[in-house]
Amino acid sequence: MKILLVCPNWVGDAVMATPTIRSLRNRFPDATIHALAKRTVVETLAGNPWIDFYLVREDFERRRGFSLPAVAARLRREAYDVAVLFPGSLGSALEAWLGGAKRRVGYARELRGVLLTDALSPEWSPRGYVPTPIVDYYLKLAGRLGGDVGCRRMELFVAPADAEQARDLLRRRQVRPFDPVVALNPGGAYGPAKRWPEEYFAELARRLVDGLSAKVFVLCGPAERDAARRIAAASERGRAVHSLADEGASIGLSKALVAESDLLVTTDSGPRHFAAAFGTPAVSLFGPTHIEWTQTYFSDEIQLQRKLPCGPCQKRTCPQGHHRCMKELTVAEVYAAAVQALRRSQPTELAG
Repeated sequence: MKILLVCPNWVGDAVMATPTIRSLRNRFPDATIHALAKRTVVETLAGNPWIDFYLVREDFERRRGFSLPAVAARLRREAYDVAVLFPGSLGSALEAWLGGAKRRVGYARELRGVLLTDALSPEWSPRGYVPTPIVDYYLKLAGRLGGDVGCRRMELFVAPADAEQARDLLRRRQVRPFDPVVALNPGGAYGPAKRWPEEYFAELARRLVDGLSAKVFVLCGPAERDAARRIAAASERGRAVHSLADEGASIGLSKALVAESDLLVTTDSGPRHFAAAFGTPAVSLFGPTHIEWTQTYFSDEIQLQRKLPCGPCQKRTCPQGHHRCMKELTVAEVYAAAVQALRRSQPTELAG
């Protein structure tokens, strides 16, 4: 059997798809499994033993990013028996249909049900789609094919080269065995509404260093290097607070560093899910998004959200212009949650 996974387009969603991918591999241990994914998702899933081969979306792009004919032609050559569609878009269903996959499993959204052989129905209410944890939402795709839907544990894997780079970074920054290592993830590719103010992150870094003798690392993607540098500089704790801006800013290094850290403080963006996948305690800051959509079922995550009449609005930018949902999450509140999370995992070192 030959299976195609049409992967989610967002890094966080890709991590939440890993229980489904594992379920499909366990259900079909002898199958050949390919994944069609954006390059950032391929980097996120790199090292995954359940996937045999990746088709990188950017390799098929033509002018203005129109890749449907090229993707469909490649899928026809591969002759897939089953295509599992994680995105709910019409385009992903067209790819699988035009690509000749014999069985096409996905959710009947965006009028695409006619293109699917196995059309699942999302939960719906008069107010729209019912917020449903994406982990469970994806697992139902595996369930349609007879896979187990009982294990929600997310998993990621670190390449040896990335693991060594992270360890080398910790050595160069003189991290001692008893130093708490805290990663900060200020990013928000979805939009500025998800971001906590940079000055708050800088103040939090100061408190972590002064109060806990922590070594702090500011994560970033290629587009977030300047912000990471500003946060590290504004912390005024240069020997203990470092950005990844000049370390390559790769997804592989970010994964490896989260795996090595004692705590991740993060916005609701892709790297937040790295913590659950590696078992690293986390403090997650929510603003405009429904926690229910991205529930990780990770017991070592503390979730902070300010409930307001205007939210969660699910908007990329604050429609009210005040961004209270994030600005009213105070540094003191986040620091207290960070101390609580670290004491759970390091009760002896942080006693008192």
